[in-house]
Amino acid sequence: MRLDTHTKATHPTGTTALHGIHVPLITPFDRAGNVAAEALEALAHEALDAGAAGIVALGTTGETATLEEAERDLVTEVCARVCRERGGMLTVGAGASGTRAAEASLARLARWPQVGAALVTVPSFVRPAAAGVLAHFTRLAGVSPVPLVVYHIPYRTGQPLDAAALRAVGALPGVAGLKYAGGGIDQETVALLGDLPDGFAVLAGDDAYLSPMLALGAAGGILASAHLATERFVELAAAWRAGDVPRARSLGHALARLSAAAFAEPNPTVVKGVLHAQGRIPTPDVRLPLLPASPEAVAAALKELAEIQ
Repeated sequence: MRLDTHTKATHPTGTTALHGIHVPLITPFDRAGNVAAEALEALAHEALDAGAAGIVALGTTGETATLEEAERDLVTEVCARVCRERGGMLTVGAGASGTRAAEASLARLARWPQVGAALVTVPSFVRPAAAGVLAHFTRLAGVSPVPLVVYHIPYRTGQPLDAAALRAVGALPGVAGLKYAGGGIDQETVALLGDLPDGFAVLAGDDAYLSPMLALGAAGGILASAHLATERFVELAAAWRAGDVPRARSLGHALARLSAAAFAEPNPTVVKGVLHAQGRIPTPDVRLPLLPASPEAVAAALKELAEIQ
């Protein structure tokens, strides 16, 4: 279905989609350095088979900054095809530091009717005031062909925002949710989750903090390490929803250890190393300025993965 910019993101079935675990897909490369489209398609199917609520294309995990425009289109097309076949939720990374450039980036998403939402970072590097951030997203929400999921990641953007600022952004028509990657849980996190605008979903974005974020009321997560144990991450979200605290605590600790191992070196290098070791992608290659993960980091992540019960 095509989504009006002033509705919240939904599955094609009409059910609320901004909940549960969404897997931000890596971009696999073949031995010639090209996008391995068949492997990408398989990863998308695997994530949905394992119970993920949706997939995310062209996020940080997908090395989007290193992809050419034709490659970004290919990745989007592959993911859109899978979500069309499966009825899955597709979120696509878009936007830019400048508002006019971000508008143009969002407009391109109209080419793919399967796109259900756009993941758009708070403007990076320019560091506008909170009022400027609000004005930026007001403009984007007014013209975007799909609802926005605002990506708050101050350790990458250089722009911290408090709960009041994020709440104001979340109240905008056309903003469906927030990927929250604040680098930890502090008073502002608690304040935000304790008083959310109606219909506004917070998704955890720091993998290691998924369990406490769910305990505080987050609706789910967008998590690179969920590539490696999608079923267990889905189980963790379900455990918190069901109030199964003992299972949620034990599984949350195990998944936090896996996430720490997956992020021991720059994302997505370790994730790619593990996926290659599992035979799920043709190479562990990343593009400069990233370098492949060390064998030790991949082995440590594989060890944590094997120990999850």
